[in-house]
Amino acid sequence: MKIKSLDQYSHPRNFPFWIQRNQHDTRNMPSLHVHNFVELIYVAEGQATHLFQDISYEMQAGDVFIINPGEKHGYVTENDQRIEIINCLFEPGFIPTSLLSELRISDSLDFFYVQPFLNGDARFNHKLNLRGKASEKTQSILEELHWEISRQGPGFQALIQLRMTELFILLSRIYNERKNNSGSGSPSELIVHRICGYVERHYNRKITLSSLSELFHIGVRQLNRQFNRHTGSSVIEYVHKIRLEKAKRLLAETDEIITVVAEKVGYEDTAFFSKLFTREVGCSPGKYRDENR
Repeated sequence: MKIKSLDQYSHPRNFPFWIQRNQHDTRNMPSLHVHNFVELIYVAEGQATHLFQDISYEMQAGDVFIINPGEKHGYVTENDQRIEIINCLFEPGFIPTSLLSELRISDSLDFFYVQPFLNGDARFNHKLNLRGKASEKTQSILEELHWEISRQGPGFQALIQLRMTELFILLSRIYNERKNNSGSGSPSELIVHRICGYVERHYNRKITLSSLSELFHIGVRQLNRQFNRHTGSSVIEYVHKIRLEKAKRLLAETDEIITVVAEKVGYEDTAFFSKLFTREVGCSPGKYRDENR
């Protein structure tokens, strides 16, 4: 299966962001693929069927959703169907954590942290379909982003990061309004979802209880207590779980040496990674690769 990388696109050097507008019909429909970046998709016009992992659902104008790294997806159209989409591609750490922390908004970006974390039916029951002013505003921001990346004038990087932050605030506001109207999710459950979403995106970085506490404005003791309550595990156990799942995929699908795999999932100490992997998975990384090729 094709694995797409940001390197395939004409994004500016050392600035992991790209945006493009594409039209698809039966003649040029993207096949199933995965990528190593985050993709925000906005449907500007038309209709199609979106294939995601092992399910499919209908797409229409105004739909906006996020595809995470490693998730398999593609599109299908009937003979008389066409679709025009805006693809916004970026690495998980594209919006600096320091910026979100300084603006004190990391604990409210539910569309960025919670929606991508949800799985299966729950995830797509919460996808956003925009109408009216919300749709116009979203498309306007995306078109401005496209203009900035095409022109690359002075300060374009900062402007793009700020506009992306604005976009996520807008989408999260709509997301939260609809979620609140449905009466789902307690405050403590939502913050746990936000943290899980953050870990899913930044598993290859250094993650500590103190850094999560500061980022999400919650005390360390309360963070541990609520996380255990809603997930049945500690935060650190969850971090290891996500990292090991990513490592298993790398071992099965790439030829990277064990040291590189360990580094890519956030472990500087290869010996510690191998010991942890063996304990949790039941075999060494090398044996897992041999058995899952």
